[in-house]
Amino acid sequence: MFLLAHISDPHLGPLPPVRPAEILNKRFFGYLSWQRRRRNVHSPAVLAALAEDLAAQEADHLVITGDLTNIALAEEFTQVGAWLHGLGPADAVSVIPGNHDAYVAVPWEASLAHWQAFMTSETEADGAASPPAGPEDFPFLRFRGPLAILGLSSAQPTPLFCAYGTLGEAQLDRLRRLLRELGEEGWFRVVLLHHPPSLEGIAWRKRLVDAAAFRRVIAEEGAELVLHGHDHTFGEDRIAAAAGPVPVFGVPSASAARESRKKPLAHYQTYAVARDGGGWSVQVTARGFDPARGGFHEVRTDRLAMSGGPESHLPEDKGSRPAGSSGPA
Repeated sequence: MFLLAHISDPHLGPLPPVRPAEILNKRFFGYLSWQRRRRNVHSPAVLAALAEDLAAQEADHLVITGDLTNIALAEEFTQVGAWLHGLGPADAVSVIPGNHDAYVAVPWEASLAHWQAFMTSETEADGAASPPAGPEDFPFLRFRGPLAILGLSSAQPTPLFCAYGTLGEAQLDRLRRLLRELGEEGWFRVVLLHHPPSLEGIAWRKRLVDAAAFRRVIAEEGAELVLHGHDHTFGEDRIAAAAGPVPVFGVPSASAARESRKKPLAHYQTYAVARDGGGWSVQVTARGFDPARGGFHEVRTDRLAMSGGPESHLPEDKGSRPAGSSGPA
């Protein structure tokens, strides 16, 4: 059994000191939103409780599906980098960016480069790590136990009051190739993206522009699990594929100290992956924040059964699998 934990949209606070010149753009409205509302929603205390609960669950790997910053200030990326190292070593945590991490255009060296150790790809033939050097290096690919984790980026600067994302043809072509190869080798393929790949129910200004193209890739090549964030609520979907429907899960904000009609308190999910005959069994457990207890607790557990690719077996250790292999060890 391999235990994967999934959190999203932590929106790490508080904001660092802001210079006027830094908010003479779209950030100005994000800064106002933070001061008026969001700073009372996204709580460092909840994130501290989350870190404690994650440690207690002893997950084999943690994935974070974007929106770690608020208005993409340079100092925010530095703060988030330190926070990530506090959650665990870079080989135990995988991160992709969200729209808030691309709130405005910021040079790579001043932004996501601070997190590149958590987005390092292992696709080199000799198994060597390959850290991303820019947006063109997505998706990254990491091997953990029976899992092949593919991290996409839909993050892009957008006009005022817009928060949509795009994957782009080149990234989708790379995803298609990797999914095909990994499926033939029998890996449990986990695809990470920030924006929900839904075709309906998402506001136009918050949508994944090429959701239909993404769903076609999944339908044609298959995957075992798709995880996302973005809308600060639970999401559950299925994408029809030849080998069976592909589960799609979203989770609420990891730092939400308040709930509203549509947005629940902070939650995260774990996915216990195990071989089940010729397929896979996945136990999905949701853990939510309880303000009265000041900590997280189990909310519900469901079990998924799905078909599998070529026969393989779970590794005995929890280490990473070097690239260039013929399938899960």
